[in-house]
Amino acid sequence: MVEDDSARTTRRRYLTASGSIVAAGLLAGCVGGVASPSDGDETTVSGGAYSATMEPVGEVSLDGVPETWVANNGSWADMGVALGVDPPAALWLTSRYHTQYYDEIDGVSVDKSEMVDLYRDGVSTELFYELDADVHVLDPNFLMNRYKGWAQEDVDDVAETVGPFFGNSIFSRGYGWHEDYTYYTLYEAFGKLAELFGRTDRYEAFADLHEEFQSSLSDVIPAEGERPTVAVLWAAGDEPETFLPYVMSEGTSFKQWNDLQVRDALAETDVKDFHSNRGEIDYETLLEVDPDVLLLRGQEAKTAEEFRDTVGSFMEDHNVARSLTAVQNGDVYRGGPLYQGPITNLVLTERAARQVYNVDTELFDRGRVADIVNGDI
Repeated sequence: MVEDDSARTTRRRYLTASGSIVAAGLLAGCVGGVASPSDGDETTVSGGAYSATMEPVGEVSLDGVPETWVANNGSWADMGVALGVDPPAALWLTSRYHTQYYDEIDGVSVDKSEMVDLYRDGVSTELFYELDADVHVLDPNFLMNRYKGWAQEDVDDVAETVGPFFGNSIFSRGYGWHEDYTYYTLYEAFGKLAELFGRTDRYEAFADLHEEFQSSLSDVIPAEGERPTVAVLWAAGDEPETFLPYVMSEGTSFKQWNDLQVRDALAETDVKDFHSNRGEIDYETLLEVDPDVLLLRGQEAKTAEEFRDTVGSFMEDHNVARSLTAVQNGDVYRGGPLYQGPITNLVLTERAARQVYNVDTELFDRGRVADIVNGDI
């Protein structure tokens, strides 16, 4: 959709919404009729225009498929890949979008070399004007609560003069400001993005594949008493001395662990989740918990071998860490990213099943994934 400035202005004036400009949602298109795939929110198509709903931005009216977009994180970027649309021009932090997961699937790849970081020791409103994206798939509340440089008037101005916002902070349920609006599962959010890009056929194909995948997991999950206890921690660098503890919740960043029904070692202790008190723990505290498996976040840029040769080796030589059951048994692994979409979730869940249950078979059809991404529904 190539347009001059006057066309862009006309299109943006077309947007209508219930509530403030921030509730205007995003520009997106429709190919034929679109039906809501998730929680009963309706999408209506009439004369080329249609409306869709997603909290917290509310109901939006739309009139064209966006060509350029900005996303908060890799969850949304991966959904875009699954839908076969061009990657977003910018993410909050591009380093946390781990495109190497696509190496697992022939026929699927993403070049993020031209992507821009939204966060650069702060988030500039000017950058949004420079990017001039058709839509910002980013919860505006995230902007205003995670970075103090943004106020409601900034959000409203960007939404009105550049492009509207549409998004939900699905990766976490630990933020206080996120308690007052609807949570979405990964696939509920994915379905809504599919509506907005007019590609519900690919969403439905992925939903079918995901359902089959979920069924296959039941064959590899041991009885509850046979499942190891695991602890998910953030570990920075090659020689971590302290950790940020993550008690598992329903946020999408824990989807693979929840789907595999692992036993959360931290949930059975008085260790507080990082989101609730921004605290950290050391090896002495971790030794008191002594989980069977350690899952360390913040390490996804490393291969499994690089992780073993750095973090794993350091912990084996550490005077306290080497007493941990997980270290002694060689059960210290990369714990997955904060963000995942439908494709990366398949890869990460299969990897997690290998880590905690020693599964050595492929659990999803990689060829089918590539077919859907490339439009062979």
